[in-house]
Amino acid sequence: MAALAGPSFRTTGSTCLHPLSERLGIPLEQVNFVACQVFALLAAFWFRIYLHPGKARPEVRHALATMLGIYLVVFCFGWYSAHLFVLVLMCYGIMVTASVSNIHRYSFIVAMGYLTICHISRIYIFQYGILTTDFSGPLMIITQKVTTLAFQIHDGLGRRPEDLSAKQHQLAVKVKPSLLEYLSYLLNFMSVIAGPCNNFKDYVAFIEGKHIHMRLLEMHWKQRGLHSLPEPSPTGAVIHKLCITLVSLLLFLTLTKSFPVTCLVDDWFVHRANFLTRLCYLYLVMQASKPKYYFAWTLADAVNNAAGFGFSGVDKDGKSCWDLLSNLNIWKIETATSFKEYLENWNIQTSAWLKCVCYERVPWHPTVVTFMLSALWHGVYPGYYFTFLTGVPVTLAARAVRNNYRHYFLSSKVLKAIYDVVTWAVTQLAVSYTAAPFVMLAVEPTISLYKSMYFFFHIISLLVILILPIKQHHTQRQPRSLNSAKKKTD
Repeated sequence: MAALAGPSFRTTGSTCLHPLSERLGIPLEQVNFVACQVFALLAAFWFRIYLHPGKARPEVRHALATMLGIYLVVFCFGWYSAHLFVLVLMCYGIMVTASVSNIHRYSFIVAMGYLTICHISRIYIFQYGILTTDFSGPLMIITQKVTTLAFQIHDGLGRRPEDLSAKQHQLAVKVKPSLLEYLSYLLNFMSVIAGPCNNFKDYVAFIEGKHIHMRLLEMHWKQRGLHSLPEPSPTGAVIHKLCITLVSLLLFLTLTKSFPVTCLVDDWFVHRANFLTRLCYLYLVMQASKPKYYFAWTLADAVNNAAGFGFSGVDKDGKSCWDLLSNLNIWKIETATSFKEYLENWNIQTSAWLKCVCYERVPWHPTVVTFMLSALWHGVYPGYYFTFLTGVPVTLAARAVRNNYRHYFLSSKVLKAIYDVVTWAVTQLAVSYTAAPFVMLAVEPTISLYKSMYFFFHIISLLVILILPIKQHHTQRQPRSLNSAKKKTD
């Protein structure tokens, strides 16, 4: 019985894998998470082969995807999975009863409100603690999906087409989904555990067997020399992503132990190391914290691809691309030369959600409001708010420097190379500085870290914002309507 009280046994889901957890020395909730994702991967191959749209009706595919998803969340999170079902049913009630002019508002308030209450209660009331995998993760994904769908229904049924941007017009939903479609979209086994968020029209097209066909038509496949509609295999993409997943897991098991985040509050780091040493060590610690995200997001992407979902088109060399649902681009993250480029390639689907429900729609200070929504969605740990409040001035300062000075370095390859090296180093260090509170979570270690760094990037960012004009780039905000887009191209 003593073994059952150990930290590795702490879970809200099934305990049948407890012997494996003890043998591996890995917390049981993490073992359950990986086991569910491996099961989902195998089920995805079966789903694509034996429940191919040519062999099974959409209703059957919807129903089985939903049942498998419900089984996985119950196995992984136990009775806490009831929170997911409560939110799904509440938002379905809103979709059915609310007017199309208010459906997005009510869905957003209820979903974000319920998520925030769960964040607060599990941490500060029931002292659930900091588990790497708990029900809040799937609840965050469902919040993204229900709000995305609500806004797209509002766009399709509650707004005039000429008031929509090109992207909004493309994704607008003009018929409210049935209960089965709604449950399948939110609870399907491919994304219910770890996401990612996706658009309702893409998901329904996948279930109905039109997903690949639509993507090829969008690319004008006949003009590219393709005289039939081939069905590309995702096997190569899945194998590639599973290799990345394996490497990420190995790095997580080695680097994270060598450079734990607790190093950032050690006496040596805070009081004895010089500033440059602290800066470099901060970079190493934050690098060591990334592989767990690379592992979870890449595995989730592979699961969707294995089921045949995630095809985005064909590149210029005729190679099939399976990155429609990808949540990150590791190469572009590690080589990013601007804060903007880094953010665009990190947690891509969440960025798309924030753009859909917030950035494109708020009339004032969209960057600030979007950062605050992102912090609220992530949870109520103070570290999240330190990160996103720091991210606002750093983003604005990086934008100002880039817009005011980058064009001076484009006249020669040498100057461009120097610019890229310097901006890469500054970007990576600035991201490490900004994201550190996100993994530290609490107030005291965050303040200790920033004091030891002399609030360096805070001060530099504020000075840059005060001194340099923040020039607006015409590509930063998408046109708000098709009419305005047309005027820009006329």
